[in-house]
Order: sequence, then structure tokens, then C-alpha cells
Amino acid sequence: MRISLAKLWVTPAPLSLPRHTNIASFVGCRYNRIMAESASTNTNKKLVRIDISSDTVCPWCFVGKKYLDKAISASKDQYDFELHWRPFQLDPSAPKEGIDKREYYIRRFGPSAEQKHAHMAEVLKGLCLEYNMSGLTGNTMDSHRLIYFAGQQGHDKQHNLVEELFLGYFTQAKYIGDRDFLLECANKAGIEGAAEFLQDPNNGLKEVKDEINTYSGNISGVPFFVINGRNKLSGGQRPEVFLRAFQASTS
Repeated sequence: MRISLAKLWVTPAPLSLPRHTNIASFVGCRYNRIMAESASTNTNKKLVRIDISSDTVCPWCFVGKKYLDKAISASKDQYDFELHWRPFQLDPSAPKEGIDKREYYIRRFGPSAEQKHAHMAEVLKGLCLEYNMSGLTGNTMDSHRLIYFAGQQGHDKQHNLVEELFLGYFTQAKYIGDRDFLLECANKAGIEGAAEFLQDPNNGLKEVKDEINTYSGNISGVPFFVINGRNKLSGGQRPEVFLRAFQASTS
């Protein structure tokens, strides 16, 4: 099931390093990946690589992550996982300075906005989370730059950062464009050098735009999951759907 923007609230060779790559972190990342692949061989586990196109203000992306985490937890004895979060912007023209969430969504979705918020509140309640519609929303580019930077330090750190960003925005009324909030999330995820990286608005910008073109240019909505380059899923799929996709992509 593909989620369009309009239905977002109702539809479940030589080594070349990026300019801002930390060498020690890159080597560590490579080492961790080699070890994971080695562990997969030694324990007969199969490797499942998942590329996830997502936006940090997309509620179904948060739901999809939670269901994916459940599926991973239920099958970690069978598979090793390598997750890559890829950028997508639902509204690239959203203001960087931020705008009241309710005002923004009423403007975009009209009178049905409150009903859609209520539906999402019920979905998140089922995940033991309290949906908070207070605060600001706005442009997500800085959060995607930070997610890209986290990925240079390890896939686990990137995954943990995405969790912190989702939790802050959807349950704590944090603004996704606020520098202090982004740095708080980076600190919780154990990311080093985030303040210096974000200080220059050009850091990671080209890389994020390239990833949008490469991984998200041919999709119309998020979340969008590509599993081992073979199986594709869209929307906030339930854990059992992911489990079937894991099996299909490794058989």
C-alpha cells in the first residue's frame, strides 16, 4: 500500500569518502559491518539489509519504525540486520523557522485535520505512546543532514537517532528544526561532532540531496522499505508483514 501526501494521515573501486567523513568512525563502521557479516557466516544467520526512505515529521514513518523494530526483535536469532535511513521530504518548502502544527495541518488538510490527528493518536496509543500535537512543525532538512552524519558513525547510531527524533517530535512537542533539540538527540544516540557538523548549513547538504534522488526520487510517499534490494514495502506495515519479507528476501 503506497501512501500519498494527501492521504498521509489516514493510510496505514578506489575508496572515495564523503568530504566530512570522520576517518576513525568510517573505519569503525567498516569493521562493524565485516564483523556482522562474519557473525552471519559463523552462526548461519542471514543478512537482511533494509533501506528506509522516511521523513522525520511523517507519523506513519514512526509507526513503521516501531513495527519494524518488533519484527527485528522477533527474528534476531535468524537474521543479522543492516539498516540505512534515507531522506525524503514531504514538504521541501516548509518554513525553516517553524509554524504551529495545528495551523499548518488545518491549512493543508482542512476540516478533516482534527479527525486525522485523533486517528493517529489511537494508532500511537496502541504502541504505548501519547501523541502530542503541540509545538511547531517545519522544514526537515537539518534533521536529515544529522541522520546522514550519524550514518557515518554506525548504522546503530543512525537508527537510535531516528528513534529520538521521532519521540521528541511526536510525543514531546519538540520542533524538528530546533538546533538544541537536534543536538540533544545526537547526544542521546552517542553521535560525536554533531554541533560542529550542523554549524555549517552546507555540511551533508549535497549528500542528502543525492540520497533523495537515488533512493526516494521514484516514490510518492513514505515510509518506503527496500529489503535486500528485492522486496519493497510501503506504509506502516505490521510486524508479520516484515517477517514474511525477511524470509522472502533471504530464500
